[in-house]
Amino acid sequence: GALTRKLQELALSGFITAYYPGGRKKNNIVYRLTDNYCLFYLTFIKDTQPVSEDHWQLISQTQSWKSWSGFAFENVCFQHIREIKRALQIGGVATSQYSYYAKANEDYRGLQIDLLLERADNVISLIEVKFYGDLVKVTEEEAAKLRRKRTLFIERTKTKKLVQINLVTTYGIEPTKHSNGLIDNVLTLNDLFDN
Repeated sequence: GALTRKLQELALSGFITAYYPGGRKKNNIVYRLTDNYCLFYLTFIKDTQPVSEDHWQLISQTQSWKSWSGFAFENVCFQHIREIKRALQIGGVATSQYSYYAKANEDYRGLQIDLLLERADNVISLIEVKFYGDLVKVTEEEAAKLRRKRTLFIERTKTKKLVQINLVTTYGIEPTKHSNGLIDNVLTLNDLFDN
């Protein structure tokens, strides 16, 4: 009824975006606030009174700022799917995009994947989004997490498609023995805004 209509109006006006986790189940729609200014306003301006002239410098050093920056970067990635596809050289391939989230239960660990591009060429691009102020260095622990994400995704979805691991980050990665052979493609901010 009224709530559905309001959500549809917000989506049509670009304030929120509806995503279908797993790409298929309509009853599990996730609405994500995708208007970047609204996200910033609700997090840092609403109900906040600047207490000093260096207020914003202080806020930019907090954990909430870092968390917001990561979420905002994910939004930017979702808003630039066409550019991501072009950088991956799959611009002409039909895709559906979604995030994946599965709660932990007795049989499985919980799982969250930032962005998936399910492609018509029987490949799924698992895209890890990392907002970081420098080159990302993939450690042994981080490499194990990425492998585990791919394995759990394949097990939980029972997909027969090839699942590639891709990374979108602000500045790229510092190649390590842990990233070699694991990450198929690395995209940066330049790929998102390069015309």
